[in-house]
Amino acid sequence: METTSRVEGVPLARRTAEGYLRAPFAWYGLDEAFTGPRWLMQVGTAADGSVQHGSTGHGETPSIKTDASGAEKERFAVVVTVAASPVRRTGDGTGVLDATTVSSAAWLAGSGLLVHTWPASLDHAMRDNWLDQQTETAFELADDLDGAEWSTLSLPVDGVPMPFHYRESEFGWVLAGSAAGVHIGAYGRGMSAYGLGFAQIKDLDAYA
Repeated sequence: METTSRVEGVPLARRTAEGYLRAPFAWYGLDEAFTGPRWLMQVGTAADGSVQHGSTGHGETPSIKTDASGAEKERFAVVVTVAASPVRRTGDGTGVLDATTVSSAAWLAGSGLLVHTWPASLDHAMRDNWLDQQTETAFELADDLDGAEWSTLSLPVDGVPMPFHYRESEFGWVLAGSAAGVHIGAYGRGMSAYGLGFAQIKDLDAYA
């Protein structure tokens, strides 16, 4: 798994396509069957500044909600694109980057869903502990994609059916698979994962 990446902490309103344009790999989003709003989220970079992964949003902008009934009304899907790469040295030669796999995409998607989750039974002071525990669980689940928590489904990627690992939780769903040169993760609530399709993003202006 990628252990040296970091997420650019830029407010949503100020995020632009700049980081996405620096990536040496293709970005993926939902295909043309999805006709709702699209937006850029964030890119993750290695210590040397190289872009390693990033996310694009579809539907309603998710928010952290303590009211479970309110969260259930949200309809969104986030697509995570992760560069497929072997173990390699960082561009500045100061360290080593782990290989990326489908598990990398599954973990990023699982932890991404948690960011937009806040069980009504928790107060603000306890949420950080809860989030740490759940993120560790998401990591362990992502390392065991053949485990009982996961099922499989076939979804189109650039029009070609591809296998994905899929799981549901009380907070939403997570899936992960691969395409040419990248691994694809996704998470969401209120939108059925079974009806999704993925495609390379040809024009980032549709998201900016």
